[in-house]
Amino acid sequence: MNNRARSLRAFFRGLARVQKAFVLEIGPLRASGVPAILVGVAGVVLASGVTAALAKGATRLPEALGEARGLADALNASRSPRLQS
Repeated sequence: MNNRARSLRAFFRGLARVQKAFVLEIGPLRASGVPAILVGVAGVVLASGVTAALAKGATRLPEALGEARGLADALNASRSPRLQS
């Protein structure tokens, strides 16, 4: 029993040390400790969702990109000719 308690205490000490040392810096975003771990896990989950969405809609992606390019061209005032009044 004493050996189990000692190993459990050592495990939690190591976990606390890792939690304190975990720092995440992405541009202006800085997080350390548990918030950094949560941001990292959320980033992995978000990337997984984006990947699944892209895999599901991969057949329509070229059409959507073409439409987005046409919209950007239409909104860009320097490239589109203006009507003279």
